[in-house]
Amino acid sequence: MADQKPSSAVDKPSPNPPPQPPKPYPGSGSSSNNTHHHHVPRGFPNPPDAANPDPATLREQWRFAIRQYSRWYSHAWGTAILAGVSFFALGWFIKGSNPLPSRSDDKDEGK
Repeated sequence: MADQKPSSAVDKPSPNPPPQPPKPYPGSGSSSNNTHHHHVPRGFPNPPDAANPDPATLREQWRFAIRQYSRWYSHAWGTAILAGVSFFALGWFIKGSNPLPSRSDDKDEGK
């Protein structure tokens, strides 16, 4: 009788049950019956809207998209200009003078 556990310790369920594995999408090929290779269309993870949104929402989304594109476009140009200036400065530093051959002095070429 000394090695019996109190009833409160035996009756307690575990605090966290083991997590269930996530269910795969239909047709993902993870089923055990994978002998037939039929194309099964998958559902959209984000299905399309049932109806078009109202014009005010579309206008707001369009304006947001234009602002985002403009921002990305200007960032790309800024990055390209910065990279060009940086490489020009690096070439100047390595060569010790202007690295562009078209900008060399005319007295070196005309002879």
